[in-house]
Amino acid sequence: MTSRQTKRVAMKKTTGMDRAATRNWRPATRAVRGGTWRSEHGETSEALFLTSGYTYDDAQTVADRFAGDAEGMTYSRLQNPTVAMLEERIALLEGAEACRAQASGMAAMTAALLCQVSAGDHVVAARAAFGSCRWLVDELLPKFGVETSVIDSADDAAWEAAIRPNTKVFFFETPANPTLDVVDLKHVCALAKAHGITSVVDNAFASPALQRPMEFGADVVAYSATKLMDGQGRVLAGAICGSEEWINETLMPFQRNTGPTISAFNAWVVHKGLETLQLRAHKQSEQAVALGEFLEPRISKGGGRMLHPGLPSHPRHNLAKAQMDATGPIFAFDVGTRARAFALLDALELIDISNNIGDARSLMCHPASSTHAGMSEEGRTEMDVTEGLLRINVGLEDPADLMEDLDQALAAAEL
Repeated sequence: MTSRQTKRVAMKKTTGMDRAATRNWRPATRAVRGGTWRSEHGETSEALFLTSGYTYDDAQTVADRFAGDAEGMTYSRLQNPTVAMLEERIALLEGAEACRAQASGMAAMTAALLCQVSAGDHVVAARAAFGSCRWLVDELLPKFGVETSVIDSADDAAWEAAIRPNTKVFFFETPANPTLDVVDLKHVCALAKAHGITSVVDNAFASPALQRPMEFGADVVAYSATKLMDGQGRVLAGAICGSEEWINETLMPFQRNTGPTISAFNAWVVHKGLETLQLRAHKQSEQAVALGEFLEPRISKGGGRMLHPGLPSHPRHNLAKAQMDATGPIFAFDVGTRARAFALLDALELIDISNNIGDARSLMCHPASSTHAGMSEEGRTEMDVTEGLLRINVGLEDPADLMEDLDQALAAAEL
C-alpha cells in the first residue's frame, strides 16, 4: 500500500462517529455534536472543505464510486464532507432518516415538488404561503401540466374535499408566512397517507427546535435554512428531509442532474449556527409572546388585529401549543392601511426594516410591498395579506428596548 493510500485509510477511520449512538442523544446534544466528522488532525470545530472535486488512488476506485459500489466522494455537486456533516446534523434534529442540503430555501421547495410530480398529477396547496411558494403552485407547476388547487389550510374538511384521483402531493407551511395560519399536522398528514399522497411541509417558521412535522406523520419536511438555522442573516441555504428511500430514489435523481447545490462555506456557517438553534429559537419565542402581549391592546384599540399563534386570541392557539414546543419568533399584526403601516415602519429606530426572518436581530416588513409584492392584488386578498399587515421577527435584544421602540413607532402611526 502506498503512503498516500495509508493516509487516506487513516482519515477514513478517524472520520465520523457511531450513528446509532447519535440517535440516542437528546436534541440539545444533537444540535452541538451531531454530524461531527474529524480528520486525522483531530480538529474540534468541524473542517471546511472548499473543493469542487476529488482525486483517487486508482481507476477502479473511480469506477466503483460512480457505480455506487464503494463509498466516497466523487464531485461536490453530489457530495462534500462539510455539506454531509450539515445534512447529518439536520436529519438528527428533525428525526429523519436522511437529509439533502440545498442552495436556498426556494431551491428546497422547488426540488421537493418537482422531483416527484409529472404532467397530469395534481397538487393541493395551502393558500397562505410565502409569495415564491405560491408562485410555484400558481405559475410554475401548471406551466408543466401539473394541476393545482389552493385551499384554506385551517379548514380541515377542505383538504379531503380537494383530493382527486390524480392528487400526488399536499404542500403547506405551518405556521404560514405571513398570516401565521396553523395547520393541523396530525389530521392532514394522516389524510395524505390514507390516500397515498405525499405530504410536504415547509417548516421554516419553526425549525426542528420548535416543531418536528415527522412526529405527526409528515413524509417530507423542507426548509429555508437561511432563517432560524443560520439565525444571523449571513448565508442562503435550504434543506429537505425524508426517508432514505424517498431521498435516494425520488429526490437524488433530480438533485444530481439539476444541481441546486449548497456551497461548502454556506453549509459550514449553517452547521455552526445549529449549535445555538435551541437556545435562540426558544428565547426568541419567549420574547415574541411578550411583545405580542404588549402590542395587542394597542392594535385592538386602533381597530387592528393580531396574528400571533402564541396568544390566546389566535383561532388555533391551542393547536399551535399542542404541536409546537414554542410558537416561534415571528408574528404579524394589521394596522388598517398602507399609509399607517409605512408610518410605523419609518418611525422605527431600533428594529430594522427587512424582509428576512429568523435573525437574532428584530426585523419588520410590509409583506404586501415586499415578500408578496410579486403576487396579484387578488392573490394577496385571497391570502389575507392586507395593505395594513406588518410582519415582525423578534430577535434577541432586550425586550424592554424593543417595547420602547414599538411604543414610539405606534405613536407616530397614531396608534
